[in-house]
Amino acid sequence: MKGNQIFWVDAFSAIPYRGNPAVVCVLEQELRDERLQAMAKEFNVSETAFILKADDNYSIRWFTPTKELPLVGHATLAAAHVVLSELELDREDVMFESEMSGRLLAFRDANSLAIILPADVAEPCECPPELIDGLGRAPQVVLKGRHYLAVYEDQSEVASLDPEFSSLSNLDRPTIAATAPGAQADYVLRFFAPANGVPEDPVSGVAQCSLVPYWASRLSKKTLTSEQLSSQGGTMICKETEAGIQVSGPCCTLFSGNLVNF
Repeated sequence: MKGNQIFWVDAFSAIPYRGNPAVVCVLEQELRDERLQAMAKEFNVSETAFILKADDNYSIRWFTPTKELPLVGHATLAAAHVVLSELELDREDVMFESEMSGRLLAFRDANSLAIILPADVAEPCECPPELIDGLGRAPQVVLKGRHYLAVYEDQSEVASLDPEFSSLSNLDRPTIAATAPGAQADYVLRFFAPANGVPEDPVSGVAQCSLVPYWASRLSKKTLTSEQLSSQGGTMICKETEAGIQVSGPCCTLFSGNLVNF
């Protein structure tokens, strides 16, 4: 490995220009937070993952163009793709270590990759006025945990939402998952995070931390298919396990290179 490498990866897609793009930076040494944030702003994708090998594992951090986040799903899957498909092809799994979210296992799963994320059981709550104002349509059910879950009756309601992001930014949670039963998948979603500098996330893995426990209970199923109704779109296979929420999907690398000035 020469210098600090970067990989542009489309997560949750086997073909380019679909799914959710993430930049994965493979660092040779730790860099100052200000430098990491400046790099993430320059890359200007929803999230950039920075990984650094430590013994057999990798440390991992995630930045949007405006701030560091405690946990990101699709960028972790992208980082696993980089390690297992670009850097260490003989490995079957990799453990990422985050100071904010602990140890996160990723592994090969048939023709795709899987990550284990911490489960979050959201609880029913009153619907905040900012949520209705921001989504423009009152949900059938509202739950609150790591994210707000706005549950609608049907897929078309979620697809037709026209969010007002300034209202959503005023909520006491930075992320909002709008969801409904799916026509082809078990459930659909859209994921909004304007307070994190990501108005709408193309395909979200971290949303599944809350969505999978809700839909697994509602549908009495442990394995579910999830479809994100963003312009780029993406489909995930999700499982409720004793270890946490398993989220699976393919990735593809668009390009890679070396950072000259960092």
